[in-house]
Amino acid sequence: MPTIADRIADNLTRVRAQISQACQRAGRDSNDVTLVCVTKYARPEWIDGLLECGEFVLGESRPQQLEQRASRFSDQVQWHLIGQLQRNKVRRTLAVTSMIHSVDSMKLLERIDTIAADDGHRPSVLLQVNISGEDTKGGFTSDVLRDAWPRIHSLASVHVRGLMTMAPLTDDPRNSRDTFDRLRHLSLELGAGPTGQGGACLTELSMGMSNDFEIAIEAGATIIRLGRTLFEGLDA
Repeated sequence: MPTIADRIADNLTRVRAQISQACQRAGRDSNDVTLVCVTKYARPEWIDGLLECGEFVLGESRPQQLEQRASRFSDQVQWHLIGQLQRNKVRRTLAVTSMIHSVDSMKLLERIDTIAADDGHRPSVLLQVNISGEDTKGGFTSDVLRDAWPRIHSLASVHVRGLMTMAPLTDDPRNSRDTFDRLRHLSLELGAGPTGQGGACLTELSMGMSNDFEIAIEAGATIIRLGRTLFEGLDA
């Protein structure tokens, strides 16, 4: 009878093969793509299974659940917050996260910078961009981000590593390509200016989930966020 770890290992083998194939199609090295295993709906024993399989980069959508799980699981885990963060939860979240993917406004970014300065940290963050312009999604618009870029670059206590986005839900993953391409082009644009004029080295593109991660990798994703596909075959 296969164990939970066995089933997760099989799923990971399949996912890693898909990552490798997508990288080959794009002429990229698969080592340049980080898999964030999203545990939002995962049972604790499923997370134990991931750790048994050597997966220690885990993502949570809710700060409170992330904090609880950070205290429950191995100190080896690198926790990523991929969901919305309220300003009044910044301090506690910074204490337990390796990266925040969902910085969706200047007010939040400046709050993170202030608290990081107070606590002597320099947290890694990604700026969430609403490339598709959907009313149901949060994040900077491209124009707002361009206007804010010199101010963003001047913040001394936060490390803006790159950008994050979510493509519109679609039955055909190929329809996500335009969203991902536009995020990559925006990243290149923002990182191209001289440092004194707001230029910065943006190395990370967090884009692609279980339904469209191969398209995201082909478009340049360096981080993909997968949940459901890692836990196939396990009871809900």
